[in-house]
Amino acid sequence: MSGLLATRVAGLLLEHPVMNASGILGSEPEHVDILVAHGFAAIVTKTFTLNPREGYAPPVLVELRSGGFLNAIGLANPGVEGIKPIIERARLHGKSVIVSIGGNGPEEFTRVAEKAEEYGASAVELNLSCPHVKGYGLELGSDPSAAYSVVREVSSVIRVPVIVKLGLTERVVESAGRALEAGARALTLINTIRALAIDVYSLKPVLSNIYGGLSGTPIKPIALRVVYDVYREYSAEIIGCGGISSWIDVAEFILAGARAVQVGSALLKNRRVVYEITVGLEKWVRELGYRNIGELVGRAHYP
Repeated sequence: MSGLLATRVAGLLLEHPVMNASGILGSEPEHVDILVAHGFAAIVTKTFTLNPREGYAPPVLVELRSGGFLNAIGLANPGVEGIKPIIERARLHGKSVIVSIGGNGPEEFTRVAEKAEEYGASAVELNLSCPHVKGYGLELGSDPSAAYSVVREVSSVIRVPVIVKLGLTERVVESAGRALEAGARALTLINTIRALAIDVYSLKPVLSNIYGGLSGTPIKPIALRVVYDVYREYSAEIIGCGGISSWIDVAEFILAGARAVQVGSALLKNRRVVYEITVGLEKWVRELGYRNIGELVGRAHYP
């Protein structure tokens, strides 16, 4: 691959802008092998919490007739001690590894972040965006002051870059600003969107948790809008996430202000998606006559 697609975000140099979204594998060492085989430029782990979590009882994932997926996994993970094997496997492949971290407040986030750094994480991604676990994620990210507190505590005790993942809320732009003020090097925008599906024969919600996170192509225009708004306000380093399934989707996010992207649901339907995206992006950059994809970041904002 030529240097046309090389990009840097949160201090990490990537050969191309496509990494996996947290939640798509990434909790076991063998998952790293799979993600590397698919061609991702960096590995993002599933969200790790201080203590192990079993998550919700099945069903936890459903494909929707309208497109996309609805999931409520419940942040299932083996706890903080599961981080080290993931990082060691990623290092064997020469890949940067971003450890996604969950917690119910600044103290838990900080303790997990310290362990991630100790084990060799390239960066941490603070999950302030999970839409279906009470007391975690979105409840923190939707409050700009709470977001500031978490990010400030974490960024004050670790040296590796802190990335903050925010979900869709009415105050997402404000929360983004407060996260940057508190020390975030970059923002991941956005997570899944709180939603619901009902089985018309059982007469009950499909998921055991009732509510889940909507992902896939239906949320792409919303995620794109959030990236555009946050970049316009702060010119921040952004990782776009939400409904990406083609190189055109990635190109839109780049033009809106993203330096890199994360792909999740599309991998469930197309195992060649990373290859197809990178081939398409190279052709696009060449046709436009630019030397590097970085020159196109935020171009949609220019006169």
